[in-house]
Amino acid sequence: MSQQQKIDKEEWKKKIMEGLTQVYDPEIPVDIVSLGLVYELKIGDDGSVYIKIGLTAPGCPVIDDLVYTIEQVIKESVPATSVDIDVDLDTQWTPMRMSPEGREKFKKLYGYDIVEMWVQTYGLPEQKEEQKA
Repeated sequence: MSQQQKIDKEEWKKKIMEGLTQVYDPEIPVDIVSLGLVYELKIGDDGSVYIKIGLTAPGCPVIDDLVYTIEQVIKESVPATSVDIDVDLDTQWTPMRMSPEGREKFKKLYGYDIVEMWVQTYGLPEQKEEQKA
């Protein structure tokens, strides 16, 4: 990528997120964007892409396949100079991260609202107080 080319970071993010709607969680047949598994997406001035993803289950046996697929989708979506994928094993995924579209897809597949079920079972998550430095 030449120095003179300016990267439209918002356009790149849009293209990447659109592409990632074709990547499905191996356990829940809903795409990773609708499930809320894309925790962070950064585009560098040099055309590098950093993405942090979560997993619906910490012991996901096909994590390598998922990471490979995400990398390929990003490379097909934008001319990235590099792709860095960080799998966040510390942040527990919950249905509260799902988009409205994801909830609807889940309802159609399984016949119930997973977020309502989660809230009934576990209650609403408490808002963590911001730590002061």
